[in-house]
Amino acid sequence: MNENILHNIIDNKKVLILGFGKEGRSTYQFLRQYFPDKLFWIADNDKALTENYLFHPNEKLSFILGDTYLNSLSDYDLIIKTPGISLKNLPNLQLQNLNITSQTELFLQLFSKQVIGITGTKGKSTTSNLIYSILKSYTNNVVLVGNMGFPPFDQVANIDNNSFIVFEMSSHQLENCKVAPHFSILLNLFQEHLDHYQTYKDYQLAKFNIAKFQLTNDYFICNADNNEINVTLKELQIAAKHICFSLLQEVKYGCFVKNNMIYYKDDKSCVAYYDINLPRNLKGEHNLLNIMAAINVCKLIGIPDNLIIDGIGNFKGLEHRIEYVGNFDGVNYYNDSISTIPEATIAAVNALKSVNTLLLGGFDRGIEYSKLAEFLAQSSICNLIFIGEAGKRILSEIMKFECLNKFLFEANSFEQAVEIAIHKTEKAKICLLSPAAASYDMFKNFEERGNRFKELVSKSKLYR
Repeated sequence: MNENILHNIIDNKKVLILGFGKEGRSTYQFLRQYFPDKLFWIADNDKALTENYLFHPNEKLSFILGDTYLNSLSDYDLIIKTPGISLKNLPNLQLQNLNITSQTELFLQLFSKQVIGITGTKGKSTTSNLIYSILKSYTNNVVLVGNMGFPPFDQVANIDNNSFIVFEMSSHQLENCKVAPHFSILLNLFQEHLDHYQTYKDYQLAKFNIAKFQLTNDYFICNADNNEINVTLKELQIAAKHICFSLLQEVKYGCFVKNNMIYYKDDKSCVAYYDINLPRNLKGEHNLLNIMAAINVCKLIGIPDNLIIDGIGNFKGLEHRIEYVGNFDGVNYYNDSISTIPEATIAAVNALKSVNTLLLGGFDRGIEYSKLAEFLAQSSICNLIFIGEAGKRILSEIMKFECLNKFLFEANSFEQAVEIAIHKTEKAKICLLSPAAASYDMFKNFEERGNRFKELVSKSKLYR
């Protein structure tokens, strides 16, 4: 790591760390190693921060805590913002005058040439872990950082000049970035996080920062089938070489599907690369897109083909993502709690084919549900169980369509929804949790929701 870069950024500046959750603490601990005598400011809405977090009495720190923690941002030369804090309610003029960075941008300034960055509304974690798994079969000198809970600064001690860095990047991490990875992957764009951004376009542009600041010797790998990506690409000047992946069309460079084969195409050849009928745990067309993104970057790196193909077949998939929970009392249960948007639920239903019961709904963030409602009304799913305010809105949308041979249930609690599902799902059929909504009305996060589902269905005999 070139420490001079870090000193050029931090030296002689009044630095504020904005937000002191997991990443904020990671940022502070990292910077303190290189600036042991520097005074840092910490701003957070937690009034009890100094009581709950153990600081050394001699640490050079000053705090701005509580409801007014955003009031004095203009007092600082550099603000290192943590991803979860939204500044959408600040006046644009004030935002324009602030020098805001992030741990992600600082990390990229130090290591961008070694980074494989992955973003998208859905599929980030699966694709990042698939790439990491394939790279691990090739070399031990690889680290996985980013959105899944591994702040990049926590891994610096494990990185040398030859390391591969797989970085899962959220829109929140990218929104202030003016530096980009050497390899950037954009999987898709759908309506999400509208509670954090003023407009859907702001969200899209935050995602596109993964490529906007790339150089001509970098690579931008993107989904050629996603309309939002194609529209935004026409509006921006991306200097990197474009590599694509597609289910629907042959691409100039990259991967595409034809006659049940994934083809890989570069400057020299176009070859049938991977038979999509081979056994794999990553089900569904949406996962074929994730697989093609991984193939593209692994081929560019130069990983042997046998390691890539074996890596795809051996990859187990991730928890809460069309996760097979088990067969209990004759019913096959799947947990897709990660589904927080309609497109993800549609993909899960299409991947599993024979869904008999679907549980959906939760926290309502104002997402458009008309297309999901039409899809469900026309589907072969027999039992639809609705939860929370989002569930009520999905139900009202479905009622606009003719629903033949369907039973619609509105549950008062998550537990009641699962109990209904256990009673109503036919033996040898599938019961799927794929909510198309966030979990925050009933749970801390989607992981807690998925774990509760697995706990309840494992006791299904108690309900029958």
